[in-house]
Amino acid sequence: MLARATPYRFTGNVALPTASAEDIVVMKAFANRRQDWVDVEGILAKQRGKLDWEYIRRELSVLCELKEAPEIMEELEQMRRKIDAE
Repeated sequence: MLARATPYRFTGNVALPTASAEDIVVMKAFANRRQDWVDVEGILAKQRGKLDWEYIRRELSVLCELKEAPEIMEELEQMRRKIDAE
């Protein structure tokens, strides 16, 4: 995640590394809380057509396997299909 971070200039000379949209989707989906899914939906809508889904699936599937929560992957795929259909 750190290798994929990009600097974001907040004010003046202050720039901080920020996570990619893909990494935020992975983290929030893995957390699997109601507000996180609301956030994921917003990211998917805003980044429609721009996300690296191969990366998201690869990273999240490993975490879901460790957590024994395959339903997270299905929830994300359903959300993606819904957003893509809009």
